[in-house]
Amino acid sequence: MRKIGLTGGIGSGKSYVADLWQQWGATVVDTDQIAHQLTAPNGAAIASIRQQFGDEMITESGAMDRKRMRDLVFHDASQRIRLQNILHPMIRDFTFREVEQAQGCYVVVVVPLLIESGSWASYVDRVCVVDCDEDTQIARVMQRSGLTPAQIRRIMDTQATRQQRLAVADDVIVNDAQTSLEQLKEQAQQLHNQWCKPV
Repeated sequence: MRKIGLTGGIGSGKSYVADLWQQWGATVVDTDQIAHQLTAPNGAAIASIRQQFGDEMITESGAMDRKRMRDLVFHDASQRIRLQNILHPMIRDFTFREVEQAQGCYVVVVVPLLIESGSWASYVDRVCVVDCDEDTQIARVMQRSGLTPAQIRRIMDTQATRQQRLAVADDVIVNDAQTSLEQLKEQAQQLHNQWCKPV
């Protein structure tokens, strides 16, 4: 089964595109959702996070304190690497298992840090980038999350640049401020039709 790696910066709209493909019959494996499961109450990563970062990074409900952890890792790259060393091997294992069980004519692996990680690009058959300009990213993330532009910029600074993503893309979906919902769906539909053809 064809494996599509889907990536894009924060606020690019990759989750919306992945949802469309899922509605049309593809299997979607989202590494962000897996990370949420791992760091939810009693998640598989909680014991290691508590051991590495202390009780103050765990909420009363037993989940990772996302806000506190985000403040820490986006100010200190060494702490971000410590967290990634816990989560990334677990995310990879969960993803591989879900991909093996995938149904449909192709499987989409949503990886926000596909370019940065280095190894995901060789795991998938094609890399699809949802692309938009930085001002649009910031406006969208502010609208949905309440983060400040400075906080969003710090997150974006840890991600690959737009140019780096486009340099490795096999397929590109443009989703900037000028793109209508219909145009976005049309681009997604064209790729869906293409990927459903026999390899």
